[in-house]
Amino acid sequence: MPSFRLHRAAAMLVTAVLLWVPAVSRAQPVDRAALPHVAARLRDGLPLRIVAFGSSSTKGVGASSPSRSYPSRLAADLARALPHGEVASVENRGIGGEDADDMIRRLPAIIAARPDLVIWQTGSNDPLRHLPLPRFIAETARGVRMMRAAGIDVILMEPQWCRRLRETAGSRAYTLAVRAVAASFGVPVVRRHALMQVWLARGLLTPAQMLAPDGLHMTDGGYAMLARVVARAILGAEPASAATPRLITAQVRPGARPVAP
Repeated sequence: MPSFRLHRAAAMLVTAVLLWVPAVSRAQPVDRAALPHVAARLRDGLPLRIVAFGSSSTKGVGASSPSRSYPSRLAADLARALPHGEVASVENRGIGGEDADDMIRRLPAIIAARPDLVIWQTGSNDPLRHLPLPRFIAETARGVRMMRAAGIDVILMEPQWCRRLRETAGSRAYTLAVRAVAASFGVPVVRRHALMQVWLARGLLTPAQMLAPDGLHMTDGGYAMLARVVARAILGAEPASAATPRLITAQVRPGARPVAP
C-alpha cells in the first residue's frame, strides 16, 4: 500500500477506535491548566517528584551512560532552572522492551508512590510486538484516567522517529493514537516524532548524533534535546519557535530561570 494510503488508513482507524473507547473525552472534564499539581508546587516552592515511566527510551538505551538518559538530563536541566532547587527527584522507571500490556501492569505501583507528575513514554514497542491498536488505545486511556483520578499530573510522550519504526507497517497509527488520547484528556504530549525531524531539518543534530546505529534508540544528543523540551513544558516556557510542536504547559514560578533553547 502506498505510504499516503497507509497513513490515511491509520488515521481513520485511530478515529474509529477512539469512538469505541467508552467516553474517553467525556469521562472527566478537560483540565485547561494541564499540569495543575506541578504548577501549584512550583508556585509554593515545594519539592516536585517526577516519575519518568516507559520503555527503553526512558531507561536510556543508546546513551553512553545512565547520566546521559533523558530523565537524568531532565533532572539536571530543572535543577539549573529553578531558583532554590525545588525539584526533589526525577525517578527513572523505564524498562526496555515493554509495551502497553506490560506498563499497565506496572502502573498501580507507580501511582502508589504518589508522584506529582508522570511522564509516560509509550507506543514504540507496541507496533514492533504487534499489540493490537484498539487494546493499545484502551490501555493508554485507562492509564491516564487512573493517574488523573489519583491526583497525578500526566505528560504523554509519543514514539520516536527512527528507521525501525518507519519500516514497521502501521506504526504511525500508534503515534497518532498517543496524540489523540492526550487531546481527549487535555494532557500535554511530547511530539517526539515531529521534534526529531525538526532537529534534523534545522541542523541542530546530525542523524548520528541523534540516533543509535540500531535504527531504534536515541543517543546522548537526542536525549539531551528531549530533556530540554520536557523541562520547558514543565516550567511553562514558550516553544523555541512556531515550527516546534507546542505543548500545553504549566505556569512557572516567578524567579525561575529559563531553560536554554
